[in-house]
Amino acid sequence: MEEVGAMARLTVDEDEVVVRLSGPERLLARRSRIRVPLAQVRGASVEPDWWRVLRGEAHHHGHWLPDRFCVGAWEYPGGRDFVAVHEHGPVVLVDLARSAPFARLAVSAGDADDAESAVRAIRRTL
Repeated sequence: MEEVGAMARLTVDEDEVVVRLSGPERLLARRSRIRVPLAQVRGASVEPDWWRVLRGEAHHHGHWLPDRFCVGAWEYPGGRDFVAVHEHGPVVLVDLARSAPFARLAVSAGDADDAESAVRAIRRTL
C-alpha cells in the first residue's frame, strides 16, 4: 500500500469547516471531504501530540498503520470522531455539537503555525 504522504487540509469556507482529504486518504476513508456548518462548531484547539487525539477504535471506514497514521471514522463509547492524523506535527481539534455527524474532527497540520492559523480562523467565526 502506498504510504499516506499528503495530508488532509482543514479550512473555513464561508459558513462551514471543510476537511479535504488527500488522494490516498480518500481511498482509505471512502470519502473526499467532510463539511460541517460553523453553527455546529463548539470550539477548536491544537494538540501537539498526534496520538493523544485518538479515542476508541477504527470504525469500518477507519484505517491506521501503527505509529504512522490514522484516517477515517473512529468510534468510542460516547460517539464517533473523524480523524486524519499523521505521526509528525500538531493536530487541529474541532469540537462539534451533538447534532453534527461526528463529535469532533482531528486533522494533522503541517507545523505549529499552520495549526494555530486554522484554530484562529475557526475561532473568529464563533
